[in-house]
Amino acid sequence: MRYMDRALELAENAIRNVSPNPPVGAVVVSNGKVVGEGWTQPPGKNHAEIVALNQSKQLAKDSTLYITLEPCCFHGRTPPCVESIVEAGIKEVHVSILDPNPKVNGNGLAYLKNSGINVLVGEQSDVAEKLIEGYKKYIINEMPFVTVKYAMSLDGKIASKNMDSKWISSEESRAYVQKMRNSMDAIMVGSNTVRQDNPNLTVRDEAGEPIEDQPLRIIIDKDGVIDSKSNVLKQPGDVLIAVARAEMLPNLQKLGVKVECMPDSNGKVDLVSFMNLLASKYEITNILVEGGGKLAGALFDLSLVDKIAVFVCPIIIGGEQAITGVEGQGVELIKDAFRLNDVEMTKLDTDILITGSIR
Repeated sequence: MRYMDRALELAENAIRNVSPNPPVGAVVVSNGKVVGEGWTQPPGKNHAEIVALNQSKQLAKDSTLYITLEPCCFHGRTPPCVESIVEAGIKEVHVSILDPNPKVNGNGLAYLKNSGINVLVGEQSDVAEKLIEGYKKYIINEMPFVTVKYAMSLDGKIASKNMDSKWISSEESRAYVQKMRNSMDAIMVGSNTVRQDNPNLTVRDEAGEPIEDQPLRIIIDKDGVIDSKSNVLKQPGDVLIAVARAEMLPNLQKLGVKVECMPDSNGKVDLVSFMNLLASKYEITNILVEGGGKLAGALFDLSLVDKIAVFVCPIIIGGEQAITGVEGQGVELIKDAFRLNDVEMTKLDTDILITGSIR
């Protein structure tokens, strides 16, 4: 089990840097010693098993390969990995989970078995599944995996009646959010959040400085009236604004941002079509939605949310007009409420982070 644990650990190095490919780790073991290891490189470069095999060189012959995801068996940006595994003389392959890609699913393992390699499947499958949850939805449904995140008081408020929200959560929780952002292809907010909070929406290092490779920052702004002085426009990395009014495109493009006009029949941004576009055009596999309640509610109403991450903080805000984390139309009956699966709770200083999947 420890070799697969190491492969899973290596796979974490590939998170976000390899989208739309999945993050994968691989370890080559010969006579009880690790002789090669690696993780998936950016698109067009070597997959995890190729990196590990190149490192092990001639020691790969008659060795055992541990890999977190079934190796590919078709020509894409790179040649089929299964061919390299056979050519290297690997005698046994341990795979945590099958690749959900229909082009691969089971076919990669069949190729290895037909080539005389012993194949074992299933070690640490639960951990490996979580690593590729974004990739899985992207490859099967051609949609990004959406995680809605917010911090709320014990009485369910994310801001006071005056829209003040700094800071509901603890410093430890906010540091954890930086890690969450760094694992995502994109961060999404609504225009109200930009106007009220004026956030940077960047990933920052421990010194508080923005890292070089930033996730795409997405703003849902149906009227396209974002203030040109907004902090989000001054940060490194790309900004994409989704609008519903085509006449606003020229003004926004002058700001140096990407713009997509995606109106629905009600004059709002067509979120379903926009999500499809994010997958097909921008190759976005996962999104962290950070605000606000209107956007989160709209996403829930359209069943576009896959996961929730809520920081519950030991304060009381009160007020009928204070803002809640999820607005929208909501459900009429409790039996129709969205229920979480795979619920996990993590203590962060005085806060409790609750995460769970919707599907």
